Amino acid sequence: MSGTRDRYGRPAFRRTALAPGLLAGVALLGAVALIENPAFLVFRFVISILALIVLVFAFQAKHWWWIPVMLAVAVIWNPVYPLPIDGPWWVGAQYVAILVFVLAGVFIKVPFTAEDSRR
Repeated sequence: MSGTRDRYGRPAFRRTALAPGLLAGVALLGAVALIENPAFLVFRFVISILALIVLVFAFQAKHWWWIPVMLAVAVIWNPVYPLPIDGPWWVGAQYVAILVFVLAGVFIKVPFTAEDSRR
């Protein structure tokens, strides 16, 4: 058997951050069209919350290097005290954040435990 499967042929790990990472990527892509629109505030909430969710999954997986990255995304997109970023820098930040979320979703993995196999 390969190193990514257990002795029963099941995957040896779970990608817990994949769903919120992909969801955030889709939200960020939709937010690009609404940057100057007041509805962009809703996207800021969604993206900040998803960044914090991925941060928790990175903590659980002990992938410490993703914690400051996700914390930075949560701070930059926070809707309570928005940072004054405008124009092409903000559009570029959206695309960089899409890449960050997708990479975090792919690389944050939690190994299966004996408790997981009983479920």
